[in-house]
Amino acid sequence: MLRILGLCMLLGVMARAQATEPLQFGVLNQRSVLLTAQLWNPVLKYVTAKTGVPLVLRMGKSADETLVLTMRGEFDFVYTNHLFTPERDKLGYHVIARFDDEGISGMVVTAANSPYKKLAELEGKIVAFPTPNGFAGYSLPADGLSKAGVSVLPVFVGNQEAALSNVQYGRAVAAGVNNIILTSYMQREKANFRVLYQSPRYFDIPVMVNPRVPAATAAEVQHALVSMAQDSEGRRVLAAAQKLLRQETPVKFISANDRDYDNYRQFYRLQMQDGEK
Repeated sequence: MLRILGLCMLLGVMARAQATEPLQFGVLNQRSVLLTAQLWNPVLKYVTAKTGVPLVLRMGKSADETLVLTMRGEFDFVYTNHLFTPERDKLGYHVIARFDDEGISGMVVTAANSPYKKLAELEGKIVAFPTPNGFAGYSLPADGLSKAGVSVLPVFVGNQEAALSNVQYGRAVAAGVNNIILTSYMQREKANFRVLYQSPRYFDIPVMVNPRVPAATAAEVQHALVSMAQDSEGRRVLAAAQKLLRQETPVKFISANDRDYDNYRQFYRLQMQDGEK
């Protein structure tokens, strides 16, 4: 009886431990690991406190590695826009929230004091990109270069800030980046860039949820993110994020859904059709 009672107690402890095991929150590598942690850890701590859903930040060493982890299903929630290709869309992740901002566009930029004034002048030159899987940091700038008939020598450096750093310190003549990362980097690093190309705008990177996560849990996390701006502690966390990013506009989450990102899917479908021609 004592052995049976002991086994029951052990199973109870194991069940409680399993129930409180943290859910993995993946974040796409746009910025340095340190800056990403400084931005997201307070947000996840707040959401955990408000919902009781334990969330822990996790990311790969590069955007490509983070994508591999995402596709293997190792994240319960993930902040990414790399899942809208026809193949990855089948994984079933769903959009629940996004930052309330002007939206993102892909850019090709060069140093403000560089001799390059138009895309055609980049022919055969080294251009830094974050990853070949990036939407605004690679796919949109590459589309602009392709339509301009310009061939460049791409180098992939892991994240968008690293791409800008390569231009800033002369290791590449231009970089692929989105407008929000560019503005934040310029304000923080006191660096100036010239925009040679800018794509149409798309909604910013969303927070997505793995289909295995119960709908009620996803709804709790979504509500906590979206309600941050109406809560005193949430406003404090968001204000700190705004200060960290040197961003002029307030940082805020709003609800989002899969339909908001149909133009991503359309872009990739057209890319596939063009590739088949």
